[in-house]
Amino acid sequence: MTEQILRPQAEQKYKEELEALLIWDSNNKKPQNWQLSPKAVRLFILGSDKPINVDGKDIYINKKYYGNDALVERCIITLAGNRGLMLVGEPGTAKTMLSELLTAAICNCSTNTIQGTAGTTEDMIKYSWNYALLLAKGPSREALVPSPLYVGMEKGILTRFEEITRTPAEVQDSLISILSDKVLNIPELGDEGLLFARPGFNVIGTANTRDKGVNEMSSALKRRFNFETVKPVNDVVLEKRIILNEVGKLASSAGINQELNEDIAEILATTYHELRTGMTTEGRRVETLSSVMSTAEAISVYYQTFMDAYYYGDGTMSEQNLVENLVGAVTKESQEELEKIRSYFSTVVSFRANKDKGGAWNRYYQARNRLK
Repeated sequence: MTEQILRPQAEQKYKEELEALLIWDSNNKKPQNWQLSPKAVRLFILGSDKPINVDGKDIYINKKYYGNDALVERCIITLAGNRGLMLVGEPGTAKTMLSELLTAAICNCSTNTIQGTAGTTEDMIKYSWNYALLLAKGPSREALVPSPLYVGMEKGILTRFEEITRTPAEVQDSLISILSDKVLNIPELGDEGLLFARPGFNVIGTANTRDKGVNEMSSALKRRFNFETVKPVNDVVLEKRIILNEVGKLASSAGINQELNEDIAEILATTYHELRTGMTTEGRRVETLSSVMSTAEAISVYYQTFMDAYYYGDGTMSEQNLVENLVGAVTKESQEELEKIRSYFSTVVSFRANKDKGGAWNRYYQARNRLK
């Protein structure tokens, strides 16, 4: 099935690992209605250098989240304690991916999701009605159309709420009583209109701190969540590794057999890191960009450069295509960012090019004519 769809969900993509962990995990302590124990959930997300032995077979659990291991541990314990989890941070810091991995490991269902938008209504969060059945039979469970939140409470599984701060404040606040009392009132069903959450139900929310159109959460709602800030990757070597790993997976799923260029990945990771932090590896200050300089954006830029080489070239990735795709990524919100990029090239890249005659940084600098 994973070969027939564009993007397999985590529980499909890592099915073999999850099945192995389910057997390996049989004697560990689990919260009620969890598929795996907190120990196994941590292992699934953070991986291990040593394989686990299942029925005489060694199974390697690969690392899926590159970031703060302690943050992952806190997230798991928050959910085990029946308190809502809110992942906040800049766009592109893998909040959604972490949310998906947590739900796949805990309840084997990462698709029970509410996507928050400015048009999200309370009906989309709680429940709505099949109006043909409603008119024919009146209010009944048969006529009710459950929302992901309803499904989570009924089945005792996690509900993901993506981009929660993009929804109107009054819609957000409809979660307050549910998170506090773990009960959903359906007045139309009369005496049978109370849905009590089963053990295992909880909510994982995500919120970007820089997006336009953000609606501040009320203090009452914030108190129902434990907040964890997911920060950008702060290590060039790690960011390079993430870029190569993710693009390798994308290429494999697309059936493309082409070598990845590590030099270009290092240049891209270094550029993003320095324009994000405002400091070069030599200790020189540079002007930061107001655009999102996330690892996810860097992966996109590298993958586009990779695809340019595959479809238009001879399979060799070039610094010229890298610069073209970089410009497209950083100037999508404002053309003023282009001047900052030019300044970065005329100072930092120029300095490295002079020390790297004939090398990748020199070719990167020679491609500055693509900054337009």
